[in-house]
Amino acid sequence: MPMRLPPYRPLSPEDVRKIDQTSRRILERVGIRILEQNYLDILKAAGAIIDQGDQKVRFEAAWLDEVLARAPSQFVLYSRDGKNDVHLGEEMVHFANGGRVFRILDMGTGGYRLTMLRDVAHTATLVNQLENISLYIIACQAHDLKPQYYHLNDFYHALNFTSKHVMGGCDDAEGVKQMWELAQLIAGGEEELREKPFVSVISNPISPLTIDANTLKILNICGTSGIPVTCAPAPISGATAPATLAGTLCQMHAEALAGVAITQVCAPGAKVLYGAVPSTMDMRHMEYTMGSVEMAIMNGAAVQLAKLYDLPIYASGGVTEAKRPDIQSGCEKTFSNLMVAMNGADLIHLAAGMLDSGNSISYEQYVIDNEIIGMINRILAGISVNESTLGFDVIEKVGPGGNYVMEDHTIEHMKEEFFYPDLGVRCNFDIWEERGRPSMLSRANDLVDEILDDGREGLLDTDLILEIKKKFSGIQNL
Repeated sequence: MPMRLPPYRPLSPEDVRKIDQTSRRILERVGIRILEQNYLDILKAAGAIIDQGDQKVRFEAAWLDEVLARAPSQFVLYSRDGKNDVHLGEEMVHFANGGRVFRILDMGTGGYRLTMLRDVAHTATLVNQLENISLYIIACQAHDLKPQYYHLNDFYHALNFTSKHVMGGCDDAEGVKQMWELAQLIAGGEEELREKPFVSVISNPISPLTIDANTLKILNICGTSGIPVTCAPAPISGATAPATLAGTLCQMHAEALAGVAITQVCAPGAKVLYGAVPSTMDMRHMEYTMGSVEMAIMNGAAVQLAKLYDLPIYASGGVTEAKRPDIQSGCEKTFSNLMVAMNGADLIHLAAGMLDSGNSISYEQYVIDNEIIGMINRILAGISVNESTLGFDVIEKVGPGGNYVMEDHTIEHMKEEFFYPDLGVRCNFDIWEERGRPSMLSRANDLVDEILDDGREGLLDTDLILEIKKKFSGIQNL
């Protein structure tokens, strides 16, 4: 259904102006610490103000506007089969899972275990079949891999088990190069990949106001190679950012604009998303709280700040402190995904599969979140009002005392008007008892088994797999 983006605005236009002005003052007077001399030289040559003693770059207002204007307001995160392309900057909301966790909830044992390479393949398989999750973000750290082969194997197994766009975090420039060479081979060449890049990269500055050498190299490589990238700050209110939400947003906005600007200096016109992962602490116990309602509010506000510059945004939602798929996870995930979506985020990451403050995943949570996202998409679509949906003719035909069950009008509209859940229980009590008292969680477990059983075979051509393994000796089998 087309989305109407019902408005949710945590900030007034004047609030947006004040935060933006404060962020620009931070960039001009405080600056961003750059932990790589080569990039200080590049930025100086491009016209930025450099404080060599403090390794800081400062952004004069007019120069910042000129550089930010180079960033595209629209671009596409391509899928390999062309059926799930993600169009950013076109007033559509897209949802993705989250990535690089270290633990997974095993519903078979009821406990947590470390994530393995097979979990990358399994989560990619799930996302490939879950229609409301638009792209796959590499979900977890494979503890059965050597560090030098993390990203090579992450992207290979992700691309082998989903044809949707694959996005992943990379720790260093070498990991990006491995991904780039692998993706070229799968695409059929460098020009083919540049034309329709089906991979993208997540990088992160260090809050507060620092960008390290690895992140700078990643932004440069992606920008010059035509690979979409985000530099997503993750400030924590009260820890790595001010304790006030407005203060956190000021710092985050400065960090996000700096990431976009530096990427445009390295590669004018580079496909870069404004990144936002602001979160909070429970100051009573100094516990990290990604699932707080304040995180949802800040991510909604971040959308307003990104749109001030007409930049596509990679925002955050769907996170929870809950350790299991339960009432708490349902509440926290639904509120945050809905709030950020209603504000019009282009891409909401972390939206599916996440538990435990973003530290863990669950296969069952993936399919539950897919259903939650489906309901949110239905909310965003609103109510279609036209000559047919107003229904005067059928009302006149049925008249007082009739019913509409067998009318053509009902058959014509029954599929498009309603959201039909796969997991939600919609039967009377007696039938529910006869069926063994199913729940969303039990149905999710069954659906996970079905999807993983059907998706055991990879998607890449056998000859291509042999070619990849011949070129990349670090590829590890599942």
